[in-house]
Amino acid sequence: MKAVRFYGTGDIRVEHVPDPEILNPRDAIIKVTSTAICGSDLHIYGGFIPTMQSGDILGHEFMGEVVDVGRDVTTLAVGDRVVVPFTIACGRCYFCREGLWSLCDNSNPNAWMAEKISGYAGSGLFGYSHMYGGYPGGQAEYVRVPFADVGPIKVPTGLSDEQALFLSDIFPTGFMAAEQCQIRPDDTVAVWGCGPVGQFSIRSAFMLGAARVIAIDRVPERLAMAAAAGAETLDYEQVDVPDALRTMTGGQGPDACIDAVGLEAHGTTLDAWYDKAKTSVMLATDRSHALRQAIGACRKGGTVSIPGVYGGWLDKFPLGAAFAKGLTLKMGQTHVHRYMPQLMTRIAQGEIDPSFVVTHRVTLDDAPAMYGTFQHKHDDCVKVVMRP
Repeated sequence: MKAVRFYGTGDIRVEHVPDPEILNPRDAIIKVTSTAICGSDLHIYGGFIPTMQSGDILGHEFMGEVVDVGRDVTTLAVGDRVVVPFTIACGRCYFCREGLWSLCDNSNPNAWMAEKISGYAGSGLFGYSHMYGGYPGGQAEYVRVPFADVGPIKVPTGLSDEQALFLSDIFPTGFMAAEQCQIRPDDTVAVWGCGPVGQFSIRSAFMLGAARVIAIDRVPERLAMAAAAGAETLDYEQVDVPDALRTMTGGQGPDACIDAVGLEAHGTTLDAWYDKAKTSVMLATDRSHALRQAIGACRKGGTVSIPGVYGGWLDKFPLGAAFAKGLTLKMGQTHVHRYMPQLMTRIAQGEIDPSFVVTHRVTLDDAPAMYGTFQHKHDDCVKVVMRP
């Protein structure tokens, strides 16, 4: 089969590899019909995610048709059309039973790697380094799905791939980010980053009752997409964001702030240039400018929600400001399994059509070029979908 493989920073290749096989009675094999490039994949592409190995198959947003199942999988049958959560969970450990699916104790065979860095390990992830299990990803023609009896969800007849595909990651991620804000009817929510996760955070905040959403970015087409959802927009290259937010909220600050940017934040301030300089020579792992700004801008007693991926030890982190203002910080990999059924219902009922975010439709063979296009925001690129 064809698959998209990683060979080093900026080096993505499409190659033929052996087809996956059933290894465990709870496995399924999926023939991929649609897969996507995620902003988190760009962290790999940029060389910021450790424990990647040459030849690793990328991709954690995918869906397709079941072509084989292990003997213990009774929830799926050959021919079922499914979307697969990017987090891999066993369904039986303490964390899965508590609904903390991305913290599964049993799905990461390389837990010792994560434990060295973080103390404890989260769940395995598709296509996202050996620290997260070394699982081959879904930017391929076929993929093996472990714990298939608790992961994939069937797609109703009548929904297109592009309507269902983003249940694998970015729609639940944006929804969880908004839900963590504990939004009340009069609340104002500020969202840093208008990429795909930011777009779903904006729409989810409105779905959960926010009165106002303020979207922050510098890319015109992303700001336009946010405005189309009803958000007020700020171009951080044109305004001083903290001052603008203070003015727009009567001096109080947003009730909640969402950092949908993560470890490769851009900015025009001194601390942003400081971050860029340190990461360029590998003296730091993360550019945390957006997170610093969110913490500084959030009103006293507010919430900062962090769906953006961070990978290491943050420099110049304003914990004193968060403490002094009594902020609540909520973060983590998305508990995708928790949100997929309810969000599928919202899609089926016409409350949202997630396909709005797609700007580029290509094949797997186009992946190397499209990684560069997506990273550099060329050709008005917001979201890339690939059809094997």
